[in-house]
This record gives sequence, C-alpha cells and structure tokens, in this order.
Amino acid sequence: MNTLARLARAEWGPLFLTVRGDLEARRLRAVPVTLGAVLLTALLQFAQNQPWGYRFVQDIGSVQADEPLGLALLRTPLSLFVPALDLPVWGALIQILVVFGIAEICLGWWRMLVIAYAATLAGTLYARIAVMLGPDHPLGLPATDARVVDTGPSAAVVGLAVFVAWRYRAYWTAAVVIASMAVEVTVKGNLAGREHIAALAAALVLCGISALRRRRRRRHRRPGGSRAGNGSGFPPIRS
Repeated sequence: MNTLARLARAEWGPLFLTVRGDLEARRLRAVPVTLGAVLLTALLQFAQNQPWGYRFVQDIGSVQADEPLGLALLRTPLSLFVPALDLPVWGALIQILVVFGIAEICLGWWRMLVIAYAATLAGTLYARIAVMLGPDHPLGLPATDARVVDTGPSAAVVGLAVFVAWRYRAYWTAAVVIASMAVEVTVKGNLAGREHIAALAAALVLCGISALRRRRRRRHRRPGGSRAGNGSGFPPIRS
C-alpha cells in the first residue's frame, strides 16, 4: 500500500494539490466557465429533445462532414456542448464537470477553451479529409460517415486530459488515455474513435508548442534573475 501511495503521489500529487488548493480558496468561483459549460450542455440537451427545439439545436450546433466547410466551422464551437443523441447526457455532463473543471483550475479558462476547441476542430477537419480519402485509404472513412452527426465534448475532453496530464508530469495518466483511445479505434474503428485520435494528435502538437515556448523563455532569462522557476522545471501556469 505504501508503494501504491508513493506512486499515486508522484503521478497526481502536484495536480491534486493545485486543484484542491484552488477549490478550497475559491470554491465554485474557481470554475465559472466549466459551470457555464455544464449548464449550456444541459439546456441544449433539453432543447434538442423537444419538438420545438430539435431543429434549432441542429441548425446552430450540429456538424456533419458533408456540410459546407464555412458552415461547419461556424457550428463547431457550439457542437462541443451539444450532447450526442445516442449517448446518455449524464456522461457528457460528468466529463465536462470533471475534466473541464480540472483544466480550468490548472491552465486558466482561456487556455482550457483554446485546447478544447483545437481538439474538437481537429476531429471535425479529420472527418472531412477522411471521407474525401475514402474507405480504401488507411486513414479514410466510408462516404456514409459524411452524414453522421458529429457533436459532443468527448474530443475536447481527450485533448484536455492529455495536455493537463503532460503539463503536470502525470505521464502514466497521459499514456493510459492515449492507449485507451488506440484500443477504441482498433476495436470499433468508427468516426468517433478516429476523431479522438485526431484530438490526441492536436493535443500533442500543443504540448510540443508549449514545451518549445518554455524552453525559449528559459533560454532568454538572465542568470541570477528574479524569474527563477518553481523547482519543478515548470513555470507557474496561471497568470
């Protein structure tokens, strides 16, 4: 048990302390954007299950690969908060509350939204390219997938989970997320699974960009200056 506790502290200790400290100090004020996202998702779920609201929600937040690109790009930000009709809404709400909440505390709300949108957009653009490539291409998809309604927070959740885990050096957690997505696409091979891989790729690119920026900042620091790190090799994440 002691060994497991040490491993858990090494993997999640810094992340846990950051989240707990912010929640204790600010409570719900620590995650205002996350709470707004949960409320928006619940409202959109309610609306799309009403006769008067289904078409409206589809018009503002439904994305399909056979739609014009401009229209898809306009709908993509809101599509993140439209729960998939064939999945239980509580799953989407829990994903947003937990993963978005942790990311908002650890990264700040605007970084959280940028990463969430980048991961979602990567999946959306992949779907269009994959349908164009066709089922005979290793990365392609059948034409029928162009009509699949592509909504929900799962791609954003995957991207945020990997980025936060990498940022706080929870490398085993990041590896488990990546491995589980690889298993999903191997077993199912459907549009959602492949979009999750695209979201992972986008998150890893953002990790690389972040690492390069930090390395460049460290290189330009003056020796003995006041901007010494926090001892972990990571500068403070939130400003």
